[in-house]
This record gives sequence, C-alpha cells and structure tokens, in this order.
Amino acid sequence: MTDIRLDAADANELAELLTFLTDWLDQDRDRLTASLHSFVGTSGYTIGYDVDMLRSDLARFAFLLGDDGERLFGADRP
Repeated sequence: MTDIRLDAADANELAELLTFLTDWLDQDRDRLTASLHSFVGTSGYTIGYDVDMLRSDLARFAFLLGDDGERLFGADRP
C-alpha cells in the first residue's frame, strides 16, 4: 500500500470545502433531499441514504482533515 501525504494547507482547503458543502445542504433541505434521492436512487447500498447521512459524512471527513468538529459533535462539546 502506498502512503499518500497531504500538505496541511491542502488538507485545510479540503476541510473548508467540505464545511461549505455541509452548510449549503442546510439552505434548501427539501429541494436538495429530492435531488439527492433522484441522484442516488433506491437500489443497492444507497437505500436510505439521505441528506442527514451525507452531512454527517462530510462533517466527519472535514474533522479528520483538521476541522474543529463543531458540525460533527455540536457546539456544546467539552
């Protein structure tokens, strides 16, 4: 297996992009829910995948790249 290294500045940029997308999903939830459902369909592994799950995935990836974790764990975490 090959090690893949990501420069800290690049990781930060990617985390910011993921955070942007997470915030965007909150802006027009009904329309984006319908769009996501149309895109992923209901077959195979995509059954039940919704905007909340996508938001959670994006927040987790952003956290792993160095985001503060507020979107993943909430603002009230210790």
